Amino acid sequence: MLQRNVQRLDPREQHYWVPSHRAGLQLFLRHLPPKALSERVVLYVHGATFPSALSIAHRFDGHSWRDALCAAGFHVWGLDFLGFGFSDRYPEMNAPAESNPPLCNASDAAEQLEAAVRFILDQHGVSQLSLITHSWASMPAGLVAGRHPSLVDRLVLFGPIGRRPPRRYEKPPGAPAWRIVTVEDQWARFVEDVPRGEPPVLSRAHFDDWGRRYLESDAESRTRDPAGVKIPTGPFSDILRAWHGELAYDPALVRAPVAIIRGEWDGLVPDADAAWLFDAFTASRVKRDIKISRATHLMHLETMRYALYRESIAVLLADDEASEPRVERRGMIGSRQT
Repeated sequence: MLQRNVQRLDPREQHYWVPSHRAGLQLFLRHLPPKALSERVVLYVHGATFPSALSIAHRFDGHSWRDALCAAGFHVWGLDFLGFGFSDRYPEMNAPAESNPPLCNASDAAEQLEAAVRFILDQHGVSQLSLITHSWASMPAGLVAGRHPSLVDRLVLFGPIGRRPPRRYEKPPGAPAWRIVTVEDQWARFVEDVPRGEPPVLSRAHFDDWGRRYLESDAESRTRDPAGVKIPTGPFSDILRAWHGELAYDPALVRAPVAIIRGEWDGLVPDADAAWLFDAFTASRVKRDIKISRATHLMHLETMRYALYRESIAVLLADDEASEPRVERRGMIGSRQT
């Protein structure tokens, strides 16, 4: 259903609101078609703190990850989970944060994602699509891919969260229903993993433009002091639980080809976590572990983003069925900007 008035990030962009599994709450989807006829469809699933407009669709110097995917012949969709971007807010977000448990955990988000996937498949009249996820979003995507393998063609996991061993005598800390994230909170997180002495990988000018748009993702952000965006904390809770031995999904249930793409300096996905996750996808016929040099957990906003674009497209276009089942572990790559 087409409705509401949201500024388009591209003249060809189409907007949809579809019912979620929660009565009365709708999910926002943005779609950018390729210029040529195509049946290839990919859905981007955002991470814990910012929606599709600020990730897959955000343009740096006039070019976005979405633009690169469209040029490669994909219909590109972006989903905003409830509580993010232009999707509806949970009613609990109007109550004090301590009054409710964390909102938008992986289980809840998986139901939202399934609703979006089925709507998109119906729109295109196809049986499968591919998923690109960032960070925490690997969890709801893993749940959907495991429960409904016929719906997911490929799974590209950018900076996915892995399971760490349980901590003896320690449980994951609790969390409120929601939290406020300021632009400076984001800046501190975005730059903290770059090693001392290394040149910056995120332009401050690019970030300032991004930060202004980040505040625009919440109509009430500038009524707060300091200005900040209210977001659900279910994703944070899921990440902490994973780091205490409780991953929200079972990778062994995923049958689709899987690619893990991560940065050399990704503090949330160290080599041990990526190795565990790679090995845990036991039912996937084709697996790839791709590490990109001079990049962090926010690579899609950084100088090495073009390498991320190219690697994700290569995975999505790979003709895996034309060869014997295989497993690929790849070393670190470095790609120049183009």
